[in-house]
Amino acid sequence: QVQLVESGGGSVQAGDSLRLSCEISGGRFSRYSLGWFRQAPGKEREFVAGISWTRSPTWYADSVRGRFTISRDIAKDTVYLQMNSLKPEETAVYYCAADYTGFDAEPRTAGSYDFWGQGTQVTVSS
Repeated sequence: QVQLVESGGGSVQAGDSLRLSCEISGGRFSRYSLGWFRQAPGKEREFVAGISWTRSPTWYADSVRGRFTISRDIAKDTVYLQMNSLKPEETAVYYCAADYTGFDAEPRTAGSYDFWGQGTQVTVSS
């Protein structure tokens, strides 16, 4: 079984930074991409960033490019999301997701990912 657990969320002011972590357990084989999504109340789940697990190519939503950085530590089975210059409109629950099919290159849709964490709340106030 594959389990993902996010941590690092909290309440910050606009312009502050946070680093989210996602620890992955199980599923040693066929791990392809890891992604971060976010979902605000009344809105669809939105892709934020993705990374290849075995290699390091990354891909981002246009809205966060240049401010957010996704990375991974293979030895620790952990994915990180460094978020800088946070904006109030980025208040949301942030989810970590894992792709174990490898069907799509640089997947950006929720349907491309097979396992999800419970999410961690990020609140950005003015």
